[in-house]
Amino acid sequence: MKQLEAELAQRRADGLYRQRRIIDSPQGVETHIDGKTVLSFCSNDYLGLASHPEIRQAFVDAVAEYGVGSGAAHLINGHSRLHEDCELRLAEFTGRERALLFSTGYMANIAIASALLGRNDQIYQDKLNHASLIDSAKLSAAKLVRYRHNDLRQLEELLSTGRRDHRRLVMTDAVFSMDGDCADVDTLSRIATEHGAWAMVDDAHGFGVLGARGAGLLEQLELNQQQVPILMATLGKAVGTAGAFVAGSEALIETLIQQARPYIYTTASPPALAAATLKSIDLIENETWRRDKLNQSIAFFRAQAECLDVELMPSHTPIQPLVIGDNRRTLQLSEALFEQGIHVTAIRPPTVPVGSARLRVTLSAAHEREHIDKLIKTLKSLL
Repeated sequence: MKQLEAELAQRRADGLYRQRRIIDSPQGVETHIDGKTVLSFCSNDYLGLASHPEIRQAFVDAVAEYGVGSGAAHLINGHSRLHEDCELRLAEFTGRERALLFSTGYMANIAIASALLGRNDQIYQDKLNHASLIDSAKLSAAKLVRYRHNDLRQLEELLSTGRRDHRRLVMTDAVFSMDGDCADVDTLSRIATEHGAWAMVDDAHGFGVLGARGAGLLEQLELNQQQVPILMATLGKAVGTAGAFVAGSEALIETLIQQARPYIYTTASPPALAAATLKSIDLIENETWRRDKLNQSIAFFRAQAECLDVELMPSHTPIQPLVIGDNRRTLQLSEALFEQGIHVTAIRPPTVPVGSARLRVTLSAAHEREHIDKLIKTLKSLL
């Protein structure tokens, strides 16, 4: 234990120590955290749906009918009518043949790699992929090959020199969670197809936000199931509920049901979550003003941020990172903002590369211009 204590002390000295804050309110623009009300710019609740009254009511009604826990795994007796209806709706919404619910995005990504690939197979990943994608490859028996961020020329070279006599899977984030930029999935899917590989997209931060109906980056790029055979997206961000899903062909989903250990050997999520998700998808599809307002706020923030003496990364999604560089300085700025009633998380290595610690500002359709003005003015006084 003394060795662990020494390692923790070193982490504190390096400005890498992480601490949890306690929230005593629903998610929203104004939240009550650690005993004070603050203006939040660090939630992934991009459309302001996490506390929507209709979604909350759908959850409550479902609890009254189905109870809280599902009782067992989906393949035992935990797969409710609400789970089934939600999967059918997600498949229809994303334009895929079928969809499969998972309790978390982490589990969904691990399930994909472990169920589809074996020893001597290969996984190709962007170096800035989310940890769940990287871990999914490491936990599978396949060989992990990584290419430079958004460098599809290098990806093509790696695929050209790799073995074609085994299965190959290209896995990428749609929207990179710490940078906010998007993958060139159009080109990536073409390259993967030309080299006999499957393309898989994790649309955790694009689903609900991008596309005319909110179905994500693949809808925005008009890429179908044949071009991108495997789609994963989470439900705890723009959708405002919890869990994740994988969507694709009949054969893909049946393979996951039969072979994916993270699906087979875990209790199904509460049926009420599926009911809440169904209501949220309806709101996402029909209330397009949420995405319109969010996009206006993104443009307004970027215009206002030009006055800040700090690097604003080239993102046109709700994720707007301000690169500070030094770990301790980034943490100090985050704490100073909190003292002035604004919550922005400090993101440090290993989540981001060494020397690129940042304040990760995330915007929501619930933010107003005066909220953004307050953030900008406070940042300007601190930088």
